[in-house]
Amino acid sequence: MYTQILLETLKKYWGHHAFRPVQTDVVDAVAHGHDVLALLPTGGGKSICFQAPSLALNKICLVVSPLIALMKDQVEQLTKRDIPALFFESGLHPTETELLIENCKKGVYRFIYTSPERLESESFRKNLHKFNIQIIAIDEAHCISQWGHDFRPSYLKLSDLKTLLPKCQIVALTATATTKVQIEIAEILRLNQPKIFKQSFKRNNISYMVLYIENKLNKCLDIFRRIPGTAIIYVRSRKKTTIIADWLQKSGISATFYHAGLTFEERNAKQKAWMQNKCRVIVATNAFGMGIDKPDVRLVIHLDIPESIEAYYQEAGRAGRDLNKSYSVVIFNAQDLDEYKKSLEKRFPDVEAVKQTYFQLANHYQIASGGYQSEGYDFDIDVFSEKYKTDKILLYNSLKHIENQGFITYSEDYYSPSKIYIPDRTATYQFQMSNAKYDAPIKEILRQVGGAAYTDFVLINEYHLSKKIGTDVENTKALLRFLNVANVLVYKPQKSFPQIIFLTERYTQKQFPFSNKLYLDRKNTAQKKSDAVESFITNKKRCRSKILLEYLDEINDENCGVCDVCISNKKIINNDKFSPVIEQIKTQNYTASQLKTMFFGINDNEFADWLKNALDAEILGINDNNEIYWNGK
Repeated sequence: MYTQILLETLKKYWGHHAFRPVQTDVVDAVAHGHDVLALLPTGGGKSICFQAPSLALNKICLVVSPLIALMKDQVEQLTKRDIPALFFESGLHPTETELLIENCKKGVYRFIYTSPERLESESFRKNLHKFNIQIIAIDEAHCISQWGHDFRPSYLKLSDLKTLLPKCQIVALTATATTKVQIEIAEILRLNQPKIFKQSFKRNNISYMVLYIENKLNKCLDIFRRIPGTAIIYVRSRKKTTIIADWLQKSGISATFYHAGLTFEERNAKQKAWMQNKCRVIVATNAFGMGIDKPDVRLVIHLDIPESIEAYYQEAGRAGRDLNKSYSVVIFNAQDLDEYKKSLEKRFPDVEAVKQTYFQLANHYQIASGGYQSEGYDFDIDVFSEKYKTDKILLYNSLKHIENQGFITYSEDYYSPSKIYIPDRTATYQFQMSNAKYDAPIKEILRQVGGAAYTDFVLINEYHLSKKIGTDVENTKALLRFLNVANVLVYKPQKSFPQIIFLTERYTQKQFPFSNKLYLDRKNTAQKKSDAVESFITNKKRCRSKILLEYLDEINDENCGVCDVCISNKKIINNDKFSPVIEQIKTQNYTASQLKTMFFGINDNEFADWLKNALDAEILGINDNNEIYWNGK
């Protein structure tokens, strides 16, 4: 029914002639008005699943996502395609929020992106029904589950959307979700007889490798010399990104580094250089990757043990999106494993220390009990940790737990360019007439921002403006701040610091409703996830792809044949010296002594080593009669 118009939309805006196989089914279900739960692996094209039908059927879509960088990237991509899109970021100036809401009421935007925290705002919620929204897309839907790998308490309140916008269909999307998480997503979002689509998580073109090696950097260099192409190295600390990138540079491998502590301009420049293949390797924390669509990544290396299987699968899945042969390599040693086992205590500090961090934050920003401010505060973790004599790792994890219980938003990857809005054209003109020395610079400001500044916040570049009015950047910023105070215009300077945003009024110590039970439940869940990662990396018997698929509740009987375990097992089976032994065991069961007698020409020690490896790899097994049997591998 809608096939032709959907394909025309895809061709017009994205230049593609056909949807991917599972995309076709999802897009068709959305176009027919069904609630949908779609599980598509990283790089599976989730955004098109709601963008294409929304455009094709001329429907306004509300998109909820926890990822600021991803929302900004998608809005930027849509805008480049001449599709009106908006991002309601946290910490907006109240006037800016009001203007954006008015434009939404007028139907200016086809896609309205917002964080789940924004939907908790009463003023925002009461205007939602005036936006004429017909489709609601919930990205990273696994965040709704306390058993998922990235639970966000604000997602639980998305269940209200069915009450606030009862006629809207909901499209929930995620890259990873176990069956338990899928059920919870459908229940909390109150999906109405949802169509569920699940693309196989199997990545046939990715070879999963886990290497136990003491000198990890030398092995890393060896891999780069043998495997050509673009690469990502993931580590867990900012300091490591710089050290490793510098070491690679000195070793002849072009590399840069990326983490949330860099300025927006620095992050953007490094990402751009890597995307354009001006440097081969980017060494990054997990702040890098979301929304990055680079299809020709040949290699993803983890030099620190991943936090969870879900996080590992998503990060590894950034390799080989073009479906060509690619590699995911985890390199670890005894010290890494020991530190990983201890890391849970660092990730879950003493609960009283977490609570104390909340009150230190409130004191730091001088928020009185019962006080509240919707705009964000600049947050410098170095200054704060020094002021309160707090370990930075403990502080960071405490902030995340306070965020997880819905009291704050802590955004590391935050950037908001400078903006100007002119609320009263007459007042601005009268100021010019009364203050002749400001007339020329104000006229230049008006030329720079155009008439759009009378109805909306528009971007302003202080550097370009300073050149036009003949002064330096700092004087230009001072001028804009003065005109802001004089009510000539509203000036919102650029922000690139991490932001702390309080989502509730400040609680007293007696009132603070931090849930110890939820905290301990999350710690127990994290322990299970850590155990799963440890089991995965120390495994030497089973196909790694099968382990990943089973964790994600997808049963696959076939070994991948290309992971390190499968390759090792092939060597055992295909060993020319022992292949006759394998063939004999396939016919019937034998004891070890019987086999040695039958193949007396094989060295006893060699035979013992081979047999041990075959049993360890579960290629062979031993029954109750001490007979060796073929395990069907």
